[in-house]
Amino acid sequence: MGYVGLSLSVLLAKNNDVTAVDIDPARVNTVNAGESPIRDPEIEVALKTGELRLSATTDGDAAYSDAEFVIVSTPTNYDEKKNYFDTSSVESVLRQVIAVNPAAVIVIKSTVPVGYTESVRAALTCDNILFSPEFLREGKALYDNLYPSRIIVGVPTKNARLMREAERFAGLLVDGAEKENVEVRYMDPTEAEAVKLFANTYLALRVAFFNELDTYAALRGLDASRIIEGVGLDPRIGSHYNNPSFGYGGYCLPKDTKQLLANYRDVPQNLIPAIVEANRTRKDFIADQIIARDPGTVGIYRLTMKEGSDNFRHSSVQGVMKRIQAKGIDVVVYEPAMKEETFFRCRVIRDLAEFKERSDVILANRFHPDLSDVAEKVYTRDLYFRD
Repeated sequence: MGYVGLSLSVLLAKNNDVTAVDIDPARVNTVNAGESPIRDPEIEVALKTGELRLSATTDGDAAYSDAEFVIVSTPTNYDEKKNYFDTSSVESVLRQVIAVNPAAVIVIKSTVPVGYTESVRAALTCDNILFSPEFLREGKALYDNLYPSRIIVGVPTKNARLMREAERFAGLLVDGAEKENVEVRYMDPTEAEAVKLFANTYLALRVAFFNELDTYAALRGLDASRIIEGVGLDPRIGSHYNNPSFGYGGYCLPKDTKQLLANYRDVPQNLIPAIVEANRTRKDFIADQIIARDPGTVGIYRLTMKEGSDNFRHSSVQGVMKRIQAKGIDVVVYEPAMKEETFFRCRVIRDLAEFKERSDVILANRFHPDLSDVAEKVYTRDLYFRD
């Protein structure tokens, strides 16, 4: 019941009986109480209405036993040593579903390596496994399901029975959406997996491009916002997704670009590794800018990547923070969403006034009005004050 699983549960529970499964009893109790365990305004409102046909449980066997569709949205972290996604949690659920309900159609929503679905279909001798990539933003997951950019289902397109099931599943998502004329595409599972990885890699490329533009402008004493505006007026480029940052981060972009790079091992290419390297260079540049100020204490304002999100997995500011720490500079973190007292050997401060007083320089990947009274301390590359 992360962003993907919970948003889909809420969407589908408008018109269907849905049971959400999680290994965390606290999350299950929260959802059954009509509250959201994650920050997402639309999910929070939907759960409070009490109008959803939704229940939550830790008992997977009971939930799967009479399900027509089972959606798998477990985490697939990138294994740096193996250069591969860790799909063990996905496979665990697949085996469990097949054991208790072999007739269920299983739809993988987790991000997986290209070719994974076909390989696991063969390995588990199960014909009922489909793949459907998600294209959601943290904190806007239900909104992005209500107004989807597209719905893609990976299915063996020559299998008439599975095509009917794929169309049924896509129909459930369309019925739950509020957007009209939703674009729906069916393709082989491996092609659908490639869509997910290439889409996120392009977004990482765009982030890296505007960050390098911003680095250039900063070192040459130029106004980056004017340059970006001039570039974006070309309709082929546009003025979206162009706000500089400390680097791309979050849960999806870093692991997806690295996985795509691994998939390219035997294919002629130059662009993909350059994106990964550009992100490292950007973090080096940001850290160097802070270190040059010779601060006694550097404050990190929030670890989260995006406004309205409570997820700080792999946020770009963490890479900058570690580089600063390596120079012996004291680092403190303001993160009210964190329960721990320390984060990577940095003290976590939950009192904003104390954080401001303690910090000589404050790093903010995205500026917030909370920092207006200490703006002279703030270092950010946020030009447009948006996510």
